[in-house]
Amino acid sequence: MKAVIIGGGIIGLSSAYYLVQDGWDVTVIDKTDLTDSCSYGNLGMIVPSHFVPLAAPGIVAQGIRWMFNSKSPFYVKPSLSGQLINWGLKFIKSANDANVKKSARPLTDINLLSKKLYEDLSAQPGFDFAFEKKGIIMYYKTEKVGEEEIHMAETARGMGLDVEALSAEQAQALEPHIKLDVLGAVHYRCDAHLYPNKLNEQLIQYLKQKGVRFIVGKPVKQINRKANKIISVQAGDQLIDGDVFVMAAGSWMPALLQMAGLQLPLMPGKGYSFTHKNTSNRLQVPSILCEARVAITPMGNDLRFGGTMEIGPINDKVNMSRVQGIVESVPAYLPGLSIEMPKQEEVWYGFRPCSPDGLPYIGYGHKYDNMLYAGGHAMMGLSLGPATGKLIAELASQKSTTIDIKAFNPTRFD
Repeated sequence: MKAVIIGGGIIGLSSAYYLVQDGWDVTVIDKTDLTDSCSYGNLGMIVPSHFVPLAAPGIVAQGIRWMFNSKSPFYVKPSLSGQLINWGLKFIKSANDANVKKSARPLTDINLLSKKLYEDLSAQPGFDFAFEKKGIIMYYKTEKVGEEEIHMAETARGMGLDVEALSAEQAQALEPHIKLDVLGAVHYRCDAHLYPNKLNEQLIQYLKQKGVRFIVGKPVKQINRKANKIISVQAGDQLIDGDVFVMAAGSWMPALLQMAGLQLPLMPGKGYSFTHKNTSNRLQVPSILCEARVAITPMGNDLRFGGTMEIGPINDKVNMSRVQGIVESVPAYLPGLSIEMPKQEEVWYGFRPCSPDGLPYIGYGHKYDNMLYAGGHAMMGLSLGPATGKLIAELASQKSTTIDIKAFNPTRFD
């Protein structure tokens, strides 16, 4: 049986990994050379703590306020794009308490599954991607955000997650080498982190050794269908047939699906990151600066900083004001950590594929019996890679899925 995966980021590579385990003959197609997907420049966080979707109460009003600040962490770029307007209306409709409540358990379950699969993968020969279970610390500076974070911690604890609220002194004790200036913190000990660059390289090497065929640098130009099945895709001058087709093209999913006569509400959310090499003073535990919505991850001797969510059409412009917003926010929380503004060529950016309700699309659609959706993971793509790959392999092989995936139904907006 042949599986064709369109998209070579962590979702596509993870799908290939588990399909190979199930005995499938796998081909991965990607329009790039696989060296700069969204999986490479992210913060490497594995986040069972992230059970609140992007579409949450207050985000719309907050987003409107932030639109007038060029350094703000969340921004919707005004556009007459029908795709953005359609997505935006669905996003506004989803940003409520009901969506948060119904999303919490599915997001927790898939993140916990992914963390377990990362643990298993890290123990396999040939895989050493600096997987560490130190958790993630959420630092806050204001009483209002502190109340929200402590309430969130109580909710998380009620869902079985390992989490602890910390005083400023307790937080400082966990970071003895860097001075903190925070009101308090919450330590999600259930979380983990890894080095994404190593993970991707090792997955690709493993898959090649297992006979997976990679067709890179060639965008899909055509999707050929017959009745209710996809029979082949054309990438460059090559025609690739298959029994199952997995759509894992990240933020390029809507354009890809249009070739098959399908629409999917999904918008790219541009994020930025930069890495400071060989830092003498660095954090011990990955952290998120709550009010600033900035993330910091130690990676060996380096520190990677990331943040911002800029919703809008795909473009290659680096908005240095957004990067400046990241740089300027760090000393407010970590005065003992001095960072310099990176040069533009040192800034990485990638597009997170965002669904309107903050949940991924995983499963079969209505129109084609042999097409699987694997996308819309927003900021949790790396975190949810292995779980998504395993679920895709189970669906392709007509097995029962490890967890309930009804919440991730790709046709829920039809």
